Amino acid sequence: MPVEAVIWDFGGVLTASPFEAFNRYEAERGLPRDFIRGVNAVNPHDNAWAQFERNDIDAAEFDRLFRTESRALGFEVSGTEVLDNVSGALRPGMVAALRTCKARFKVGCITNMFLRDGASHQMAADLAEVFALFDALIESAKAGVRKPNPRIYQMMCELLDVEPANCIYLDDLGVNCKPAAQLGMAAIKVVSEAQALADLGRATGLVFHAAPS
Repeated sequence: MPVEAVIWDFGGVLTASPFEAFNRYEAERGLPRDFIRGVNAVNPHDNAWAQFERNDIDAAEFDRLFRTESRALGFEVSGTEVLDNVSGALRPGMVAALRTCKARFKVGCITNMFLRDGASHQMAADLAEVFALFDALIESAKAGVRKPNPRIYQMMCELLDVEPANCIYLDDLGVNCKPAAQLGMAAIKVVSEAQALADLGRATGLVFHAAPS
């Protein structure tokens, strides 16, 4: 099917993965590697992380619940400090690819990401500039539904007026790629910038280049 739209996740795709920041935090605090991911994997649809991404709870309640959930797994971790490590730096090569795609296709973004109030003015400005490129944007906290709920992908197709089979979807989490693929999208799991750009190039017939490291 011809490509009509490229749909992007944000955190971990257009920005560096928050998991890298989580791993640094874990190393600094003497926590097991990927401990935070493990906390978020327990009851993934209704835990503190899921509720916060849907905007069901505020940051203070997230901190309380995350402390409780992490304590149950052996280490009490501050939810506030976890949130402070969420926003990664933009990936220039991926942003350039987004701009190239925008010139040829419709582009949309489905994100469970949230911007912390304490983010720097420059970071907020940079993110706002990228968000402005999208023809449609769905943020889980505003929509009240989050990935991997299939409904959020269908909402994006409705906003872009495209069929799933005419869409490419990029996400750094396989659990979020699966429902997109089940709907008929060409799903690309982002493991690295170079890999993602190569896969996107094959899917679109365009040529993309990773930013120099």
